[in-house]
Amino acid sequence: MKIRLPSKVNKIIVTLQNAGYEAYAVGGCVRDSILNREPEDWDITTSATPEQTKSLFRRTFDTGIEHGTVTVLLEKEGFEVTTYRIDGTYEDSRHPSRVEFTRSLEEDLLRRDFTINAMAYNEEQGLVDIFGGSFDLKNGIIRCVGNAQERFTEDALRILRAVRFAAQLGFTIKPETRRAIRELAPTLANISAERIRAELIKLLVSVHPEKVRDLYELGITDVILPEFNPLMTTGQETPHHMYNVGDHTIESLKLIRGDKILRLTMLFHDMGKPEMKTVDQNGVAHFKKHAAVSEEIAETVMRRLKFDNDTLRKVVRLIRYHDYRMPAKANLVRRAVNKIGTDMFPYYLEVRKADTLAQSEYLRDEKLKNIADIAALFHEIEEQKQCVSIKTLAITGRDLLEAGMEQGELIGETLNRLMEEVLEDPELNQKEALLERVHKFDIIDPK
Repeated sequence: MKIRLPSKVNKIIVTLQNAGYEAYAVGGCVRDSILNREPEDWDITTSATPEQTKSLFRRTFDTGIEHGTVTVLLEKEGFEVTTYRIDGTYEDSRHPSRVEFTRSLEEDLLRRDFTINAMAYNEEQGLVDIFGGSFDLKNGIIRCVGNAQERFTEDALRILRAVRFAAQLGFTIKPETRRAIRELAPTLANISAERIRAELIKLLVSVHPEKVRDLYELGITDVILPEFNPLMTTGQETPHHMYNVGDHTIESLKLIRGDKILRLTMLFHDMGKPEMKTVDQNGVAHFKKHAAVSEEIAETVMRRLKFDNDTLRKVVRLIRYHDYRMPAKANLVRRAVNKIGTDMFPYYLEVRKADTLAQSEYLRDEKLKNIADIAALFHEIEEQKQCVSIKTLAITGRDLLEAGMEQGELIGETLNRLMEEVLEDPELNQKEALLERVHKFDIIDPK
């Protein structure tokens, strides 16, 4: 098998080889190259010690020297070069207590997580595939290197990585690997929130976000997202739905584009339904005010997983308004844009469409037409640059002060009142017309 190595990667490998050491591209870059995918990074493994590697290149810096990793800089581009190593005992389900360098490539590959990530390549020896990684790539299999329980005991994050790789590649997790995941899923409690968050996002934005179901079936959500579990047992006895809440959530993830904000919104948008479910005398389920509860749950989970404030703000806003509906009338759309925000309104439309497509066919065409008509009106509002927020109102607080209004709460109240009128009639958004309206309010003392 021939892999085309970038010239700089090959230069590092050849430099190490010419000095009498072994060196290979290793891990994900080899996997992605075999799959004809563009590798994000090119990692190199070598029999040379870190000091020996550093002596061969003019510019290096220590990346993880205690684990044998240095970064070699070639023309401002960095490549991680790591010495073959054997990991000692893992005491915290994440980090080895010690690292021992070895001269054996096989021993180095044996410590890696999955067969598809345990292949090495250089132009002289070609592909080194001791554990059948290329076979598993061909057959769409996620399988641990060696004993699955040992691999997951060493590093519990590998449990989540297994599902993430399955989602990114559309692969199936081997039965013995699944059994080990189910048994050792509780050890994910030892993994930091930041690591959990990073893997969860990668899974959600992948081409197969429906693998969230694996997280549930394998007991992973018990540890990292227990709020998801009730969704899978909450029915939706209403003509508008054909799935339980969990299956509806999973379908909606598949039906929206792979954007982080959108996928997180769909994951959380109905988490308040189990708590807010009622059933009337006709056996029909209702979930009144579930959006507000879903918003609270999303904020709690996202803070626990240490999401950044910008992502949290956008997601909870979309959840708050995900069920906000209106007739397709220009004034009502302007009011909706004012509430949701011009920047978030296109996201809102995508959320509503995915939510609708993940429901039953009952009134689906009418719902989709409503969304399309709202989108068309929003496009007109944008094209005509109609005012939908106080920041684009043609009058400011300073204008009101200059007109004789005293500083205080009245200024804000007046601007909001004018905003209401402009939302009804965008032609009114002219400074002179708005000042005239203020005088008609009879709230400024004549001078």
